[in-house]
Amino acid sequence: MSREFHALVLRRSADKKTITRAIEKCRISDLPAGELLVRVHYSSLNWKDGLSCSGNPAVTRRFPHVPGIDASGTVVNSLVPEFKIGDFVVVAGTPLGTTVSGGFGQFISIPASWAVPLPQSLTLRESMVYGTAGLTAALAIHRLQKIGLRPEGGPVVVTGATGGVGCISVAILSKLGYDVTAVTGKLQEKEFLKSIGATTVLGREALGDTASRPLLKEVWAGGVDSVGGLMLSALLKSCKVCGAVAATGLVASSELPITVMPFILRGVNLLGINTEALEMELRAHLWSKLSKEWRPDRLDLIARECGLEKLDLEIDRIIAGLQKGRILLKMSEV
Repeated sequence: MSREFHALVLRRSADKKTITRAIEKCRISDLPAGELLVRVHYSSLNWKDGLSCSGNPAVTRRFPHVPGIDASGTVVNSLVPEFKIGDFVVVAGTPLGTTVSGGFGQFISIPASWAVPLPQSLTLRESMVYGTAGLTAALAIHRLQKIGLRPEGGPVVVTGATGGVGCISVAILSKLGYDVTAVTGKLQEKEFLKSIGATTVLGREALGDTASRPLLKEVWAGGVDSVGGLMLSALLKSCKVCGAVAATGLVASSELPITVMPFILRGVNLLGINTEALEMELRAHLWSKLSKEWRPDRLDLIARECGLEKLDLEIDRIIAGLQKGRILLKMSEV
C-alpha cells in the first residue's frame, strides 16, 4: 500500500483572511492516530463542508486541513477486534472533517466508534447518497414518529427542500405515506421535488412570518426544518395542536424570534437534531432503516457524482446556495 495519497487541502494565509484549496499529496503517517485506517471509496459534499472551506471558525480552526464530514470505504488496518481488514464501513455524523482530516482525501484515520458496518443491502456509493444529510433526516423522522407523527395526522412540511437533508426528508416521508409539502427558494426545481415525492411545492415566501403574531393558522402536523430563523418560527406558529418540528440546521439564521405561545397553548414540540450525539445502537438502527423500509424508490434521482478534480467547483456552488440534491465524491484508486 502506498504511503502517499491525494486529498483536497485547505490552507489559511498568515493574516488568517484567505483560505485556499488545492489537491495535494499527503502522507498516511501525517494522519491522526486512530484505531481504524480506512481507504475512502466515496464521500459527499455537505453544507458543513462549505462552511469549513470558507474558513468558518465554528467548524474548522486548525490548518492545513482536509475537509469532508462523510466517508465510506474499506478498512485497511484495524487495532480493534470489532473490525477486520477488508470490512466495508460508513462514517457520517461524527467530528470527521472538522476536527480531524476528513473524507476529501483517499485515506482517513478514525476511532472505531465513528464507523458503522455497511448494511448488507446498501452499496458504499448508496451510503454516501445518504451521508450525514441522510442520517440527519432519518433521526429527524425517527424523533417525529416517536412523538406521535403519523400520515393520517395531516400534512407535513420540509424546508430547504432541495438541500441534502431536505430532499432526503421529502423522499423518506413520501415513502412512508405522508402528504409532504416541500418549501424551497428554487421553484425552478419544482419537478425535481415532485419526482422524489413532494405532493405540493411552495416558495419560501409562502411561509414567511411577516405578521409577527404569536400564533398563525393551524396547518402542519409536523415538519423538518434546515433553515432556522423566521422560517422555523413560522412553522412552529402554524403547527396543529401537539404538532412537532425537527430543527436540523441554520442555513438562514441561528436566531429564533418567537414567543412561548405555540408551546403552551398548542403543545407544539421543537425537536433538536444532532447526529454527533447519537449512541451506536440508534445510529446502527437508523442505517438499517435507510437501507430497507425507509429507502426511497428513486434514490438515484437525489445525487450526482464528481471526482476530486471537479470538487472545487461544487464547493463554490454549495457556498453560493446553488446546489441541488446530493453531490457524491468518487475517489480514484490510490
